[in-house]
Amino acid sequence: MNRRCFLQSTLAVPLLDGVLSTKVSAQPPQPPIQESPTMTTTKPILIAADPFAVALKEALSAHLREKGYDVLDLGATPEKEIPYFESAPNVCKTIQSGKADQAILLCGTGMGMSIVANRFKGIVAAVVESVFAAKMSRVINNANVLCLGAMIWGDWMAKEAVDAFLTTKFTEGLEPLADFLKDAEKKVEAIRDKKEPSSK
Repeated sequence: MNRRCFLQSTLAVPLLDGVLSTKVSAQPPQPPIQESPTMTTTKPILIAADPFAVALKEALSAHLREKGYDVLDLGATPEKEIPYFESAPNVCKTIQSGKADQAILLCGTGMGMSIVANRFKGIVAAVVESVFAAKMSRVINNANVLCLGAMIWGDWMAKEAVDAFLTTKFTEGLEPLADFLKDAEKKVEAIRDKKEPSSK
């Protein structure tokens, strides 16, 4: 079955309902009632911010540590300013070394961090503006770096986005499309190795 037929079929409806629904209540969930999402990595979660996003980074770092993650900060701090074009390479090189699998990069809009990060082989950095997009960047694109903008996100919703990103697996809920998504991932990564044709 091709992708278009799949998405129009009744088979796709329950699968998409499950993967596309991101339930966000009006009030923050109560820890005693709601189970914590399952972590998808035991390696450290890298985090880095430029000076615009240090406050959001601090909130997310505390949140992740409460969830049991080991958090490694490679960016700006209240005492030290580091621009996005310096902290993003530090994070990407650490992932390339195998010391970490996933990272969260923060700047004013998330755009600068994502532009820099996506220049590194093996890095798929998604700048998102919704919890839904954070989840789908994992399901569809197998993103390993989440980029958020402090000018856009409030603390509570940013925590929801980070949780969705870190606890969602590639192709989760779209298993009938797994072969296509995995093949697409390889082809997209191969684009980095292709040189632009000469203009002469």
